[in-house]
Amino acid sequence: MAPAADPMIAASGLCVSFGADRVLDRVDLALCAGEIVTLIGPNGSGKTTLVRTLLGLVQPTEGSVEREPGITVGYVPQRLEIDATLPLSVGRFLTLGTHANVDDCRSALEEVGVAGAMAQAVQALSGGQLRRVLLARALLRDPDLLVLDEPTSGVDFTGQAELYELIRRIRDKRSCGVLLVSHNLHLVMAATDRVLCLNRHVCCEGRPEAVSRNPSYLELFGTDAAAALAVYTHQHDHAHDLAGEPIGHDHDQNHPQEGRAHEEEARHG
Repeated sequence: MAPAADPMIAASGLCVSFGADRVLDRVDLALCAGEIVTLIGPNGSGKTTLVRTLLGLVQPTEGSVEREPGITVGYVPQRLEIDATLPLSVGRFLTLGTHANVDDCRSALEEVGVAGAMAQAVQALSGGQLRRVLLARALLRDPDLLVLDEPTSGVDFTGQAELYELIRRIRDKRSCGVLLVSHNLHLVMAATDRVLCLNRHVCCEGRPEAVSRNPSYLELFGTDAAAALAVYTHQHDHAHDLAGEPIGHDHDQNHPQEGRAHEEEARHG
């Protein structure tokens, strides 16, 4: 899906310091409706600080953030701590702090593939089910922008592929912008339009295939990461359904997608 021309959220020359520690240094970022952008970087690279600054939760030391007026954001956190002794059903959890009714909740759960979870206790959900419930809660806001912090945390590999395919389909259906945060490029390879590699500053950005070959990416993550990414690209030249099965291609006849003429080469930051 082609993104809209004007960004819904944009940062220019963004710097954030906490005391003498500069966490972000001259970061530029723009995200349009209908676009999936993924932030990758090692621990301590400033990914969470950048997201919080884009959302107005942290004030920049220098630079600026512009947000489309009236933009609605749906946020999926990396972690959710719920007291194991607290009796909390999925249906009740979805309505906390919202104006959603039962029909809204059921519709959102169906959209994310856990239609039967309404009466389940949140504490009894598997890792994959919990991520989907959190996503359903974000969708109840009818967001213009979805912000997902490590959305596959605590999910096995097959479940991760399913979730990223689900996120892509939600983008296609709703035409919303999506900002993903991840530490692993090969996991989001098939789901993202553009990658921004962050290590306090923007090391490189572009299409995931181009970023994976960029010297700055290789310096941060090593050649082993690039090799794993090449294998993933070869094995995942296809989409998945919610059961994790490949669709649209013969699984035994996939080939690497080499030499894309339209590929946008990653630029150095």
